[in-house]
Formats: sequence, C-alpha cells, structure tokens
Amino acid sequence: MAFRFNFCIDENESNEPEAHDKMCFPKCKQDSIEKSKQTPDTAADPSLRLGTEKHQEEMLSKTKFCFKAAKEHSIPKDLDKVLENKVMETVSGLYYIKMSVVEMMCLDGADREGIVSKSVSSHSDLIPGVYEGGLKIWECTFDLIDYFSEAKIQFTNKTVLDLGCGAGLLGIVALRGKAEKVHFQDYNSTVIDEITLPNAVANCTNKGSRMGSGDNRTTSKPPSKRPRNAECLPDVLTKCSFFSGEWSEVSRLLLSSNKPFSKYDIILTSETIYNPDYYSALHNTLAQLLDKNGRVYLASKAHYFGVGGGIYLFEKFIEERNVFRTSIVKTIDKGLQRCIMEMAFKDSS
Repeated sequence: MAFRFNFCIDENESNEPEAHDKMCFPKCKQDSIEKSKQTPDTAADPSLRLGTEKHQEEMLSKTKFCFKAAKEHSIPKDLDKVLENKVMETVSGLYYIKMSVVEMMCLDGADREGIVSKSVSSHSDLIPGVYEGGLKIWECTFDLIDYFSEAKIQFTNKTVLDLGCGAGLLGIVALRGKAEKVHFQDYNSTVIDEITLPNAVANCTNKGSRMGSGDNRTTSKPPSKRPRNAECLPDVLTKCSFFSGEWSEVSRLLLSSNKPFSKYDIILTSETIYNPDYYSALHNTLAQLLDKNGRVYLASKAHYFGVGGGIYLFEKFIEERNVFRTSIVKTIDKGLQRCIMEMAFKDSS
C-alpha cells in the first residue's frame, strides 16, 4: 500500500521552510518598517530618525512573541459527528484524517480561524501568530514514533502531553501504549477540532484490538469513510483532553484550573524548535508542566535553513538555562540530518 505523507509545501531544495514563512511579525508590519526607513524626512533629521528607530524597535519587541488565548475543547457526545464526512488513511497502524479533505471542508466554512484560506493565499504552511503548521504531518513525527519502538519507551500508567500535536499521532501512540492520561495541545483550535480530535476518535475503536497492541508498524487497509464505533470508545477517550492556544497560555490554564492537575511523566514534541524566538516560551512550558522525574522526547531537524532554529541551537539554549540536562539519543543522517533529544531536570533521578 502506498502512503501519502503531507510533510510540507513551498519548501526549498533542502526540504526546509523558507525564512519568510517563519518570521514572528506580520509582513505588513515589516513593509511598514522598511518604508519608514526610506522616508526622506528621517534621513534629513537625525533626531527624528532616532525616534523612528526607537518606535521600530518597540514594534518588533511587541510582535516578537505571538500570544493566543488557551481553551479546552470538549469531546462531543455524538462521536459519529466527529468522523462525519472524514476520509481516513493509515500509517504505522494509525488512522489519520486525510488532510486535503479537511482543507477543502475548511475552505467551505468549517474553519472559524480562517487559517486554511490564509495559508493558501500566503502560500505558506507557517504564519506565526496565525497558523503554526498543524495541518501537516511533519517528517520528524515518524522519527519519534520509530524511536518509541526501538528504545522500548513505556507509556503504561503514564501521564503524557503531546505538545504542538497537530495530527496527534504521538499522543495516540501513547494511548496505544496504555497511558493513563494523554493531553493534546496545538496552537490552532481548528486543528484540534478538525484533525486531532477526529484522529483520536478514529484510533480509539476496538476493531482489531489496536489500542495497546505491541506492533505499531503494522498497517491495515484504511476504510473508505471512517472506522465503525466500538464499545470501548468512550472509555478510552476519557483519558484524553484537548487544548488549543499558545504554550504559556495553555500552561496558565492548566495550572490555574479548578480541576485536579498532575504534572506530566512524559512530554512529546516534534518540529517545534524551528523558530528561536519561541525557545523561551517552550523552555518555560516544559519546566512548569513536566514532573520532577519526567522525561521530554523532542524530535527536530538539525537545522532549519533560513530561520535559524534547530536541535543544536536549542541544546545550547537549554544548557545556558541550566534547568534541564539533555542527550541526543538518536541521529538520522539520511537526507537532512534529524535528531531525537531526551530531556530531564538536572536534579531528577
């Protein structure tokens, strides 16, 4: 069976996102700044130019980080509707929603955020502060899934967070591994509602006893529309929670909630360190939400050309903060180098 992987669009020859796709301030503001630099009056009056430059710096400072309010998404009671009109595909024994069908549905009005139309119009899979790539399944996700099997990572009775989840395949693998609780987070609410949650529902069926099976490389013929519901479906979904919003906002929501909250034994994240501007927010989120003896498993390309992020730059950032210890546990040299990093608190056992 041939599988179709939606890794990304508009990439250069190195299979990496272009720089303009990952800048953290809107292009209109960039254009405004460039025009102000060319204004004759500022060139003639140094004091005016100084004031303008200060204003530019303030603008850049305000737009450097993009905050989006966090919210928890409820699981619909009618699970048939979650999978209604969805077309499924499979990879590594996992069901996932066919992304192209979701994109067409979103263009027809299913996307309140408008991220699909904005992505199409800008020819970009990443619009910082608007859309952070959750409509694609990125390459390193499969590297991390493979590593779980190779390293025999145990999820049984663990609390797990799939951070920047997108399709949610990492969290679904944890569910298959009998995790006690799995939380999914993505920047965009559209991604959670139209992709992550349906994927979780599709993989929580009892058909073939996929949940908890040991071989996550086994593939099966995908259904033409959707898998049938199973008796155990609601029980498995009670282990799941779904959140959208920016990392620091999600952390604040979890830590201030009236619901009991226990920190995560395992945090999984893939291709979330492409932009160095996000490193501080990511570091703080991991530090706030990881259990004192927990582990983070992070998958990334060695370098994201044109953007500046990558595994080694992030590793240096972590070392300078002196909160976590890190280890590159796997390197994939086929094509552009990719890595798996394990992180733990320095004072953990």
